[in-house]
Amino acid sequence: MTLSDLLPSVRQLSITEKLKLIRILAEDLEAAEDISPLEPFKVYDLPTPYNSFGAGAALMQALDSADQV
Repeated sequence: MTLSDLLPSVRQLSITEKLKLIRILAEDLEAAEDISPLEPFKVYDLPTPYNSFGAGAALMQALDSADQV
């Protein structure tokens, strides 16, 4: 069964049943091994916008040009 086969049936569920389905699927994913490409206790570099003053200027320019359209 494919996702496109399931979606019409899932959309007919009540909100409560949809939440139950989400919980069941989340528990199944949690129980599965190797679902995350990240390794435990490894440090990953995460770029952030802090101290990226040029990024702020580029964003302001994009917002200004969007307002003019």
